[in-house]
Amino acid sequence: MSERTLPMEGGCRCGRVRLKISAPPLLTMACHCTGCQRMTSSAYSLSAAIPSEGFEVTQGEPVIGGLHGVTKHYFCPHCMSWMFTRPEAMDWFVNLRATMLDDPSWFTPFIETWTSEKLSFAETGAIYSYEALPEMDAYEGLVKEYIARS
Repeated sequence: MSERTLPMEGGCRCGRVRLKISAPPLLTMACHCTGCQRMTSSAYSLSAAIPSEGFEVTQGEPVIGGLHGVTKHYFCPHCMSWMFTRPEAMDWFVNLRATMLDDPSWFTPFIETWTSEKLSFAETGAIYSYEALPEMDAYEGLVKEYIARS
């Protein structure tokens, strides 16, 4: 993994929405679900789970997009870049699209999820793979291991 220095800043493609991270990620992921495939127009989405207190939008006002359900997907209102997600009932972290960072060169997915829906050619290099999502009781160990390796 490349060097990570906090704070890290980033923004959408057009630059109208900017963000800052002042806490290290709890976990990094690639998601192969068909929803992420469609929202990214790619084989998977890349994200970093950032503690909520270490995440802030510093410029602009993101809008909710995607399915407009209980899990909130935030986009730039101008260029429509999918920037981050606030998962349902998990307000202790923000799932940031890692490529929104100005320098995502440090990023490597630690886990990959929804491999049951992955495209046959898609490879991420993740250490752990899950056909769907890890069991809730697995996350504590995954976070501890990710932090120890970071």
